[in-house]
Amino acid sequence: MAKTRISISLDSDHAERIREHAERAGLDVSAYLVNAATRQMAEVEAAEAQFARIDAVIAAAEAEAAELPPLPDVVDEDLTEQERREVAEAMELIYGADAPAARPGNAA
Repeated sequence: MAKTRISISLDSDHAERIREHAERAGLDVSAYLVNAATRQMAEVEAAEAQFARIDAVIAAAEAEAAELPPLPDVVDEDLTEQERREVAEAMELIYGADAPAARPGNAA
């Protein structure tokens, strides 16, 4: 198989660390980097394959949601006391109990 040369630039500390790791692995730097890149690509491709179905479901749901009319604004007075508590609990899960200024509708 024909080889293609790729040139990379990195700082001397990274270069030295790569040389050391390649030596410990019993590989030259080129083989070590090819091995590392190939392994990384395989991991990414496996993750993409694992999540492809759910990504398609999410994309379909987002496309469907984009076609829906906007929801009416809901104000506190429209909610029951139980619904207010549930909203407060959900907001606490999202923003944390100690971050009231980060919540929508609150001044920062």
